[in-house]
Amino acid sequence: MNTVQYKCPYCGAELTFKPDQQKFGCDYCDSFFDEDEIARMYDEVNKMAEENADPSAQTLKDENDYSQFDSSDFTEHTNLYACNSCGAQIIAEDTSAATFCYYCHNPVVLAGRLTGEYRPNYVIPFAYTREKALEDFKKWCKKRWFLPSDFKSKQQLEKMSGVYVPFWLTSCTANAHLSCIGEKRRSWTSGNYRITEISEFSVRRSGSFPFEKVPADGASKIEDALMNAIEPYNYKDIREFSMQYLSGFLAEKYDVQWEQVADLTKDRIHKGCTDKLMSTVNGYSSTKAVSVNVAYANTRREYALLPVWFMNYHHGGKTYSFAMNGQTGKLAGTPPLDVKKLLLFCGGIFAAVGAVATLIGGMVL
Repeated sequence: MNTVQYKCPYCGAELTFKPDQQKFGCDYCDSFFDEDEIARMYDEVNKMAEENADPSAQTLKDENDYSQFDSSDFTEHTNLYACNSCGAQIIAEDTSAATFCYYCHNPVVLAGRLTGEYRPNYVIPFAYTREKALEDFKKWCKKRWFLPSDFKSKQQLEKMSGVYVPFWLTSCTANAHLSCIGEKRRSWTSGNYRITEISEFSVRRSGSFPFEKVPADGASKIEDALMNAIEPYNYKDIREFSMQYLSGFLAEKYDVQWEQVADLTKDRIHKGCTDKLMSTVNGYSSTKAVSVNVAYANTRREYALLPVWFMNYHHGGKTYSFAMNGQTGKLAGTPPLDVKKLLLFCGGIFAAVGAVATLIGGMVL
């Protein structure tokens, strides 16, 4: 078996995860199933998908059969899968874990992609439906006057995709020690002189802070700053990973090792410790020479898939990426600017100002 598809037991149609119901649903007979029911029905399927290392997947390296694919980079990082619904061959990158069949549009989970070291510990299911994500995105667009006309066209909005993005979650105890110089200033007037007295004090603070599941993007092709901008995620909804949550969405496996993001994670923890300790330094006019040392203990790493709604837009030779937190709806991205609209707007303002100035001048005469 090289692909996994979850079928409705009543009508045989595809089952997908429904964020608004937090259940798995069938679009044809309107049946819904919770996680336990799906787990019971597809326990054997999930075990086979996780235990088999995808032996039937055909890597595109056979020049006799796939000579049209002459890009070595493409062939080394691409596999062929067979859709269980229509039999069509599905091309998928080696980091993709769930996708859609290009022909019958049924959701497909790629077996063997999330096994062994690539098996996530956790998943946060989507809470925002596609309809809700589009609704909020349109509201976001209304606040930006100078967007290109086709930016929120139907064709463009159809590109919005729900993706489970791989994240490394780091937990630890941070033992932090802060030292700085606190200044107190006192000023008074004596005769014709203004006197300022500056007193300096050595300030020290220490604390032990537990950090739970500090996230770091584990996909190299996704912009880290964009992922940081849509945080935080609420871990109250985190669940142990189960493959069926991928049905109906795209999913990626990590291609960035934890060691590659460890320094970035430490920077975030360091800043958190600094902010917390500095909040206790009160009663001073100012502080300087701030130094914070952090020792890390009980460090553990975990791997999770977190929900993101994505959309890319090409304008003026540039690609603009937008992301929405699939759990909270927080949206981030840099909107493109339609220069023509901006110039027309400015021209209209100048014309209006000119008309008013002419009218006032005529009244004065």
